[in-house]
Amino acid sequence: MNKKLLRRIALTASAAVIAAGTVGMLSACSSDHPEVTVTYSFEGKEYKVEYVLSRHDAPRTVTHFIELADAGYYDGQFIVHDFTDEYLMTGGYRLGTDSDLEEVNYFAAVEKLEGDLGITFTQSVWRTAGSSENVQKGDGLYTVYGEIAPKFKVEGGTEYSHTQGALVMYYSDKGKYNGNVTIERADGGKNNNGEPLEAQSYSLNSATSLFYTQLSASTPSSHKDSEGNDKYCVFGKVKDYSVLEEGLLAAIETYKANLADDATFTRTVTVDLNVNEPFDDLKTMGLEATFEMPVEPIRLVSVEVTKY
Repeated sequence: MNKKLLRRIALTASAAVIAAGTVGMLSACSSDHPEVTVTYSFEGKEYKVEYVLSRHDAPRTVTHFIELADAGYYDGQFIVHDFTDEYLMTGGYRLGTDSDLEEVNYFAAVEKLEGDLGITFTQSVWRTAGSSENVQKGDGLYTVYGEIAPKFKVEGGTEYSHTQGALVMYYSDKGKYNGNVTIERADGGKNNNGEPLEAQSYSLNSATSLFYTQLSASTPSSHKDSEGNDKYCVFGKVKDYSVLEEGLLAAIETYKANLADDATFTRTVTVDLNVNEPFDDLKTMGLEATFEMPVEPIRLVSVEVTKY
């Protein structure tokens, strides 16, 4: 079994009698505010940043993130692929040949982890089956239910917002793709005539493993929809922002200050989007994204759950 899963058993055994099983079977021992430590490296030095998560704000997203972390998904393969004054984004890309960005195939990777580790990731989004009058679950898609305001926000979930230090689950642009999927509502159907299953847009329920730490005081304008609503789900916050500010961010500022006059800290890269998505119409839309990738890589070393 994966070392992180064994560690989780050790951490939770004092709180409950635990039967042997998968990640999902251990969730009964969880708290409302799990904690994780994200370790970054820059110029050969590691920087640890602690985050507090909120099951009140985003229970499905928190479960999803913890399960990926416990499976070791985030450990050692990703870089910060987009860095601006507003956010530090990672969890989707690694350095490929010639220092180009290479998208990690999330869908293939999580299926492989299930087979290799004997675990089952919690599903909250499925291909739509049944009929419009009787929506059913098809195949699980491994993406996460979009717990964002106002459409999917959990009732009463108001602990964290898009402020400095927010931990945000991000998804790639889906353009004009309008395909639906089946989601399982976090309210159990309370606000949907008692029906927990609902057909909704995949574009709003397509988060995989991408996440970012917000560095700005308010939501970046590019992260709002046409109606001015936040597009992405806040599911945690930096425990002590000064640790990030005086550690990794300070090291970055020192590095930038010592750059040659003709050098830049980031370079603009353009990547094809959605090339590994489960829907052919989305794969072939030809969407692209532009990132500001640090020339000197900032690496994501690990995501370690320290409190469940």
